[in-house]
Amino acid sequence: MKKENFLYAAIITGSIDQVENVLEGDEIDMCEGMERMAEGFRKEGEVRGVIRGRSEGKLEEKQNTLLTLLTCKLGNLSKETENTIRSSTMEKLNKLTLSIFDIQSEEDALRIIN
Repeated sequence: MKKENFLYAAIITGSIDQVENVLEGDEIDMCEGMERMAEGFRKEGEVRGVIRGRSEGKLEEKQNTLLTLLTCKLGNLSKETENTIRSSTMEKLNKLTLSIFDIQSEEDALRIIN
């Protein structure tokens, strides 16, 4: 594969960072070039997966903490309240967290989170 074709492929696929790994000369082995690009994609996917996993873990931990706090404060929660908290965004959960001392009923919690 000509070096310039590899460069075009790297640009089109968004793996321009692989360009600096191209060997000196006018040509590069096509299999080697494609493997380098694939490795770049794998690393990018792995990083994205770790970031996504951490984000989902933080969200789940926040949901569990709020459910525990509300259960301690209000007693058993309805499925509606539990489902609403489990399906809420981090922004809404943070708002609920800041209002935890003002909540006197499930209705208060649902009003805040919705």
